[in-house]
Amino acid sequence: MANLERVVVGKRPELELAVAVLLAGGHLLLQDVPGVGKTVLARALARSIGGTFKRIQATPDLLPSDITGGMVYDAGRGTLRFVPGPVFANVVLADELNRATPRTQAAFLEAMGEAQVSVEGTAYPLPQPFFLIATLNPMEHHGTYPLPEGQLDRFLVSMSLGYPRLDDEVEVIVRQQLTHPLDSLHPVVTPADLLSWQRDVRAVRVDRSLMSYAAEIVAATRTHPEVALGASPRASVGLVRLAQAWALRDGREFVLPDDIKRLAP
Repeated sequence: MANLERVVVGKRPELELAVAVLLAGGHLLLQDVPGVGKTVLARALARSIGGTFKRIQATPDLLPSDITGGMVYDAGRGTLRFVPGPVFANVVLADELNRATPRTQAAFLEAMGEAQVSVEGTAYPLPQPFFLIATLNPMEHHGTYPLPEGQLDRFLVSMSLGYPRLDDEVEVIVRQQLTHPLDSLHPVVTPADLLSWQRDVRAVRVDRSLMSYAAEIVAATRTHPEVALGASPRASVGLVRLAQAWALRDGREFVLPDDIKRLAP
């Protein structure tokens, strides 16, 4: 957390949630205005785990192959070979995802759900760990395409960083006077450490009654009169996994009811 707070000022609750999503092996959707630190957060996470980082700027002319990569002709060998796209990184930022066409948005589905991409009938595994952060700009609607429910369902958490408080904004200015704090950010763990912690998350004990509690919360979204489309069973699994990650982050080997209550939407 200290590493992230060097570059993202005054957003500790949001950073804690982002780290929990990372530990849970999920993906994060940021619905925010430009300039509040989304790219900085993604880069800081990548550097903190010593992983690779790629940014994909979504535009209407972006093609699925611009994300996944594709087959190119190797003149030296006289054969086709696969050239990986920018999705092949430990931390991937898909900026303004809703500016891409639905066909291009769908290129992320397999990557998010199965940690692989398929090209010409061959599946190529993504680097592990794999963490996707996608951003939407809720204030701009012109030239955007709604994200399909199937894709929204694959994000473990949707949240907003929001504008900083005035004193925090001044601190941001101070810290960037000479160099950007990202320039001096060093890894504090390795990708292998993170993978080990993600396995530890699954070992955190969850009483069956708490699993039922999580499922009841999710099921309530399907009958709520103000919810157009309720959450799927994937959300129940995700809520429990997120609670396990939160417990591990707190140094516990078991989930408490308050963990689920805190994390439920």
